[in-house]
Amino acid sequence: MKTAESRTVKLDIASRFDLLEMVQTVLMHLASMLAFEEDAAHYMSVAVRESVVNAIKHGNRLDENKRVSVLFTIHPGALEVKVQDQGGGFDPEAVPDPIAEENLLKAYGRGIFFMRSFMDEVSYSFPPKGGTVVRMLKKKA
Repeated sequence: MKTAESRTVKLDIASRFDLLEMVQTVLMHLASMLAFEEDAAHYMSVAVRESVVNAIKHGNRLDENKRVSVLFTIHPGALEVKVQDQGGGFDPEAVPDPIAEENLLKAYGRGIFFMRSFMDEVSYSFPPKGGTVVRMLKKKA
């Protein structure tokens, strides 16, 4: 029987876009281990990538001294991903709806939209020590 520790993978990366590929590689490996369908794995990959990009760009403001933590937890029939930055936090409800007519040509707000569209659950928390934690869950079909 596997222990709880063997069911979790944690990455701790500097706020650098060139480290995104490593996060994607780990995610795709875990999705394959859990036998997610190819389409589901692809859309999960887009959601996680957007979350990490937001953590680097908006949360940590491209400060390479600040860290992004990515925690993958394997559940029976699901994969949970938590992405945490060391930024000042934000109000998810204040982000404009990217599919509202007045925002269609604007270049922001799509990351959260993709996360909500491609994952089964998305929630935000703001630890007392600062930063934002985005929790996403994808269930197997």
